[in-house]
Amino acid sequence: MFNDIGALELVTIVVLAILVFGPDKLPKVIQDVTGFIRKVRAFSDSAKHDIRSELGPDFKDFEFEDLNPKTFIRKQLSENEDLKEIRTSFDLRKELNDVSDAVNNPTPDSAPTAPSAAAAGPDLLKKPAAPASEQRVRFDADAT
Repeated sequence: MFNDIGALELVTIVVLAILVFGPDKLPKVIQDVTGFIRKVRAFSDSAKHDIRSELGPDFKDFEFEDLNPKTFIRKQLSENEDLKEIRTSFDLRKELNDVSDAVNNPTPDSAPTAPSAAAAGPDLLKKPAAPASEQRVRFDADAT
């Protein structure tokens, strides 16, 4: 519950508690707070027990934490055998490395080496020349 409280925050809370309640009343306040927390936990445990007993034996493995959507989805994904098979057979990093190697280091068979290869199609790596000013199509910026 208090996993994210650091040492400085804990010291600040203790100092504030001493200033607010005083050193004489502080032990009694701590006892009252811990008693209240125990009562709340006992109440929630009895409520969970009552709900489980009313649901019957079909829900004996029911956990209230499973109602959290993140927990539910994580549990369903980890139990599904088809997804485990897909996850183990597909390596995204290997696929991305293969694609990047193919792009960065083309094989000599696919690289255009002769002028006849340029006649087969346009060179996509070469930046096209800007069209002449008379060939540019004029458009109205307000009309678009």
